Amino acid sequence: MNKNDLIQKLADTQGLAKHDAAKAVEGTFDLIAAALKAGDEVRLTGFGVFVVATRAGGKGRNPQTGEEITIKPSKQPRFRPGKQLKDSLN
Repeated sequence: MNKNDLIQKLADTQGLAKHDAAKAVEGTFDLIAAALKAGDEVRLTGFGVFVVATRAGGKGRNPQTGEEITIKPSKQPRFRPGKQLKDSLN
């Protein structure tokens, strides 16, 4: 399922206009991204938790030249599924 499929299913199941469903989905994604950018976690009970994880920097190699490079530390979004979501799949 892609974002357009999600919007269409939301519109169909909730009786919304497709435009309104698109605004709801986009707004949800924007709020989650903004919270993660601020360093907060987003906890959706029964679904899961979105958190920001920090990847350590280190040394690496350029595969084309073999030259050693420095990899900067970075922040990555992570998702931990909730128990209810995991249970619904099994």
